[in-house]
Amino acid sequence: MNNQILQNFDVNGFQKDLIDWYQTNKRDLPWRQTQDPYKIWVSEIMLQQTQVDTVIPYFEHFIAKYPTVYDLAHADQQDVLKMWEGLGYYSRARNLQSAVREVVNSYDGNVPDDPKALGSLKGVGPYTKGAILSIAYDQPQPAVDGNVMRVLARVLNADDDIAQPNVKKQFEHIVRAMIASDDPSSFNQGIMELGALICTPKEPMCLFCPVQAYCRGFQAGNEQQLPVKSKAKKQKEVHYTVLLIRNADGKYLIEKRPDNGLLANMWQFPMVPVDEIGKDHMAAWFELEYGVPVTLGAVQGQLKHVFSHIIWQLAIIAAETTASQSADGRQRFVSLEELDDYPFPVSHQKMMPYITS
Repeated sequence: MNNQILQNFDVNGFQKDLIDWYQTNKRDLPWRQTQDPYKIWVSEIMLQQTQVDTVIPYFEHFIAKYPTVYDLAHADQQDVLKMWEGLGYYSRARNLQSAVREVVNSYDGNVPDDPKALGSLKGVGPYTKGAILSIAYDQPQPAVDGNVMRVLARVLNADDDIAQPNVKKQFEHIVRAMIASDDPSSFNQGIMELGALICTPKEPMCLFCPVQAYCRGFQAGNEQQLPVKSKAKKQKEVHYTVLLIRNADGKYLIEKRPDNGLLANMWQFPMVPVDEIGKDHMAAWFELEYGVPVTLGAVQGQLKHVFSHIIWQLAIIAAETTASQSADGRQRFVSLEELDDYPFPVSHQKMMPYITS
């Protein structure tokens, strides 16, 4: 991207028109009613990879239960994951709690207003850092994500591939040069709001855009072609059979996922990797692996769950066992009522109708 890209660009006029539009048209969102850096932090973490309408009730319930950094720092992680249940990307919750504990232990419960200190906290990347510093502390720090790059790629008619890390760095430099030092919060949120309401990924509503007069992409007729973004690698597809195992007491076997990796510390029904062992050996593999004998029943359903890098194809099978307990501490038999106490990922929440019907 050319370092002279802002040459002859009316930065002051762009700032004014963007901020005026934002102040008049911004949505009434719960995290916009505060400058509490902790609450803004929570909202920004929740909004990663998640739609605003989905986040609102989660944010309100989460803040009601954990209104301060101390409440979240001292909470049981399983309770935190349960509050996060359904939002997905659960490492966000684990990293947030870990970082909040550092804030309590190292910063007397005050979210750092120093960029270096804030950026060193677990899960706080450049975008989150910039959002907290600009919104909570009125610091002119860039907060650049995909939405911001989309808007500015169109405004500046920039055809660099926004999927490339170095291009994001360049946009951060550009925002640093463009940001309104007297109201960085409204500037950053204004670009985010513009991307959400007007300058949308498909069919941008250019006729309603408050900064159309500054938009070089619109003037060149390129708004539909921008931004340029190379496609990610194709997701790997993996097949599992999920066993809904019931014992004579009417309890179901569930297991806790490992402490690290995908869906860490969440609970699930046992999953058999059929790609590795084949469908004909599931019962024998399960008894060898879990120490629990099972009799397989009928297929209850099929589910597909898509992650950012992998796709789970899930066959759900009913099963029975004579066991009343498991030798492995990560597994346990629980009643239908007790299932509500455990944090399950969305893929396994979708299986609940198969065991309650």
